[in-house]
Amino acid sequence: MNRTILHLDLDTFYVSVERLIDSRLLKRPLLVGGTSDRGVVAACSYETRAFGVHSGMPMRMAKELCPEAVVIRGNAGVYSKYSDQVTDIIKERVPLFEKSSIDEFYADLSGMDRFFGCYKYASELRQNIIRESGLPISFGLSVNKVVSKVATNEAKPNNQLRIDLGYEKAFLAPLSVKKIPMVGDKTYQTLRNLGLKQVRTIQEMPREMMHTVLGMNGLTIWERANGIDTSPVIPFNERKSISTERTFDKDTIDVIKLKGILTAMTENLAYQLRRGNKLTACVAVKIRYSDFNTYSKQMRIPYTSADHVLIPTIMELFEKLYNRRLLVRLIGVRFSHLVGGNYQIDLFDDTEEQLRLYSAMDHIRNRFGERSVLRASAMDARTIGRMYNPFNGQPPPVLAHRKQ
Repeated sequence: MNRTILHLDLDTFYVSVERLIDSRLLKRPLLVGGTSDRGVVAACSYETRAFGVHSGMPMRMAKELCPEAVVIRGNAGVYSKYSDQVTDIIKERVPLFEKSSIDEFYADLSGMDRFFGCYKYASELRQNIIRESGLPISFGLSVNKVVSKVATNEAKPNNQLRIDLGYEKAFLAPLSVKKIPMVGDKTYQTLRNLGLKQVRTIQEMPREMMHTVLGMNGLTIWERANGIDTSPVIPFNERKSISTERTFDKDTIDVIKLKGILTAMTENLAYQLRRGNKLTACVAVKIRYSDFNTYSKQMRIPYTSADHVLIPTIMELFEKLYNRRLLVRLIGVRFSHLVGGNYQIDLFDDTEEQLRLYSAMDHIRNRFGERSVLRASAMDARTIGRMYNPFNGQPPPVLAHRKQ
């Protein structure tokens, strides 16, 4: 049986949600992201792209290129709500789907041609999403994930495209090599230096030559350029780690402030572990200084999800790591080596009152929000709450403007 893979992508998702909320923004150049000098463009409307603006660009540069653009900070909670709405629509109508990001989905429709016709079914699904959510969405349909994703990008904005079996190479051949998934700026420049501008040129090259030039990465690019991809649609991905970090609007050397933010981060991540019935055995601290040099240090610990174990460990790592006495640009905390399970009582250090305190605090957070109860030293740390369950199998709604 031939595979049939559908790729769906909500067009300029953050921008579309903002316009759905406020119709005055329709057809106006719009930037969503950080509003400070260090902010980054999380999403931009098609009107701004004519000026050379793209996502991931520093907001200051984007405003210089398109000064008439409306800048909106955005709201991760609102975007997650609309993403979940679209997810529910897809979940009800397809047999197997994968949510690869907050605004991208894959669905395996293999075998459905016997009953419906996959292209007709995908078209009806797209119309249902547009009608029920009010958001524009595009799709590509082919025999694998790579070709479908490229087809979606070619179909945009708010359109659809089918690549029939056997026409994958012909479809990809005239496109720029930059349109191959996983070809970033550096790889693209390397390919350009080799004289490879169109996918057709890679298709005509021997497979071994790409391996010689770019190693295993070259083999993957060659296969994707030839429309070869056997990766399955994966409905759920188990998280191996959980982390959070904050970039400061102004570099700081205030150690008390840094420790307060680290406490807030650790406290929130520990709550996420307990909420997901997870334990961590490895913790790490990350520091980026004003000269952009980045350092990290990690430590293996017995499996735990308790604040009174994790916070002192994080502080110990910070004391060992922070030795340059330079202005700090970014700090972060990461828990890894996650396993399922509940916190095991330490017979010597833990008390029944302490465990009941954790239970009561988590109950309050579950009911009134993650920031409803916290340590006094962490009260000045803003925007630490995650607003989603990191262990629900869905990708995190990461926004470029989330800063401290």
